Amino acid sequence: MKLIPIATGLMAITLLTACGGEMAKKGSAETMAEASAMNNNDLYEVHHESRIYIFDDRDVYEDFLSVGETSFRKVRIGAGPKGETIVFGLTNADKKKMSGVASVDMYDGSLKGSEDFYGEMRAEGRIYVFGSLEEMNTARIVGEVPLRYTEIGAGPKGETVVYALNSSNKKVRPDAMIAKFHKMNDMK
Repeated sequence: MKLIPIATGLMAITLLTACGGEMAKKGSAETMAEASAMNNNDLYEVHHESRIYIFDDRDVYEDFLSVGETSFRKVRIGAGPKGETIVFGLTNADKKKMSGVASVDMYDGSLKGSEDFYGEMRAEGRIYVFGSLEEMNTARIVGEVPLRYTEIGAGPKGETVVYALNSSNKKVRPDAMIAKFHKMNDMK
């Protein structure tokens, strides 16, 4: 058995530790970049004329609300729950991607919503506000929000606003959701 001098062994351990530390820093930086690239903290949906428009970018969503169209899109004809055409509004950065678009991945179920998720769905003159992607997906499939808090005429253009609740918050006024909705829609 060959013995390695202590100084050589300590130097090898130091190098491995230093490299491991750098790799951990690099790994955490990559993880952070990957998490920010996921863009899974918000989703917006508009049901209009047998189409469902879906956005993961607030600016693209707001442009759509003011113009009625989106510059870049990915379309799935007849892919909605009731045969609607699904139109994913894309950012300039997302328009050339074949995969990794947050709105598409969240709709398809391959990307979960973040813990601080915020969702809006506009349908039939109402604005539905969601605190989780799961609640939003259920509402899309079922066609309603079973547990809710409703404010008639409280939307930016007098729409009824429906806040989706769940079994854990169904007996409490959703003040945090209301405040976030007002902030997101520049309302006082």
